[in-house]
Amino acid sequence: MKMIATEKAPKALGPYSQGCVHGGILYSAGQIAINPRTDSIEAQDIAGQTEQVCKNLGEVLAAAGSSFDKVLKTTCFLSDMGDFAAFNEVYAKYFTSKPARSCVAVKTLPKNVLCEVEVIAAVED
Repeated sequence: MKMIATEKAPKALGPYSQGCVHGGILYSAGQIAINPRTDSIEAQDIAGQTEQVCKNLGEVLAAAGSSFDKVLKTTCFLSDMGDFAAFNEVYAKYFTSKPARSCVAVKTLPKNVLCEVEVIAAVED
């Protein structure tokens, strides 16, 4: 197993890693809308937060030797399903290969953000 850690994505908020690679597959931790340069949540709307989440995921993917086009599955958590359409608009710009996906509404997310996304992706050999 290889644990993934990059300063280009937010540090873990608890006792976990940004991702783990095993058997040629990356399993990422969920990413929220923390800007790793400022260690703060800057965007207050779903579009801005989704954009930051996707940037963070891109950095974790790159650190693992993968990319958005190698993502097999995503799990998306929204604090409000009313944000579904706006979330999808931004999400579609990054996940152009249309990986399998689950999207659920949850009561509360860390730091009261509006969305969180985790990925499972193939890693380059």
